Amino acid sequence: MGRDLPGWQLCSSEKRGSAVGKTKRGKGTKWMVLVDGQGLPLGVRLESASPHEVTLAEATLQEVSVPRPKGRPRQKPERVIADTAYDSDPLRQRLKKRGIELIAPYRENNRQRRYEDGRKLRRYKRRWIVERTNSWLGQFRRLLVRHEHLLSTYRAFFYLACFWITLRHCL
Repeated sequence: MGRDLPGWQLCSSEKRGSAVGKTKRGKGTKWMVLVDGQGLPLGVRLESASPHEVTLAEATLQEVSVPRPKGRPRQKPERVIADTAYDSDPLRQRLKKRGIELIAPYRENNRQRRYEDGRKLRRYKRRWIVERTNSWLGQFRRLLVRHEHLLSTYRAFFYLACFWITLRHCL
């Protein structure tokens, strides 16, 4: 290839890479993070930005592995506090079969509110802990501006950021 052919002609003009999908503002990767009560990441899943959160919720729950002093690691939480994007009665039923309680407020346009219980929705006040963890992850520029084409490299940086957050708050 000499000096006659510029490098930009070798690459296509579209952004590509694994787990890159269309959004309203271009293309991106969706972070699905499950945190504990202190905001420390327990389970992480990186996907294309195109699919909805409801379709990725159960796959994110399978990523959870909480170590215990004795015995096997815990695989499922007792309850999941989520935002209105997770308003789905089939998801609530599937999680209830697994013994997980989904606390997510209904959307305003949802008229059939079968599983709404105001006492359980009081726990939704703690949703800010998840948003705080997302802002901690947003402080790592390498995660906000994705330069890596390989998802494995991006995932390694994401796990490194989660480790850094955990280390910072455990000391």
